[in-house]
Amino acid sequence: MKIVAKIHTDFKTKFGVPRQSGLIKGLKGRIVFEPEYRNVEALRGLEGFSHIWLLWDFSEAHREGENWSPTVRPPRLGGNQRMGVWATRSPFRPNNIGLSSVRITKIDLHTPEGPVIEVEGADLMDGTPILDIKPYLPFTDSHPDAKGGFAQEQNEKTEPLKVVIPPDIEGMFDSERLKGLHGVLAADPRPHYQQDPERTYALEFAGCEIKFRVQNGIVLVTEAKRI
Repeated sequence: MKIVAKIHTDFKTKFGVPRQSGLIKGLKGRIVFEPEYRNVEALRGLEGFSHIWLLWDFSEAHREGENWSPTVRPPRLGGNQRMGVWATRSPFRPNNIGLSSVRITKIDLHTPEGPVIEVEGADLMDGTPILDIKPYLPFTDSHPDAKGGFAQEQNEKTEPLKVVIPPDIEGMFDSERLKGLHGVLAADPRPHYQQDPERTYALEFAGCEIKFRVQNGIVLVTEAKRI
């Protein structure tokens, strides 16, 4: 496999990254191609598509020398129930390949970094290696009557949290990033097995360390500083 590009997002660490692509549409990403693949001809026709599939490497989940496990513990189930690896999107699998559907917001063919694709709705860490890009085809890729198994059942049980951010902290972000931050916190980035209302969590987002607590269904941001 060759790395064709890397995506740049506001997440320097795994904590806070959305559990699936498209859940938080305000999150932005820039796909920058590796020097070998900075050829504008390779993007010819892509302007006609609204969405793309990204195939990428779970680069932070490699476990060298370990045998694969047929079952994993999905965070969506609290981390205490096992499911078959093929029934999950866990990063811990025989081949560490991720799959995300994102919306194209802009294609800039002429930048100092070569052609760049700007997207939204990405669920990837900053610097994640992209292995391939394919157009999303709504007439064949969309299945409105599809069943979502335990993942959909858990999603339907989960209500978005209310988010409270002090005005001085809101002022540290532009409107788009502030919208993205609200979405990340409302989706509850905590592991499902951690529900301590007195615990303070730290999230790195858009060059800031953001501290927050969750009490009675409310996310209260308590501190933010540039890092």
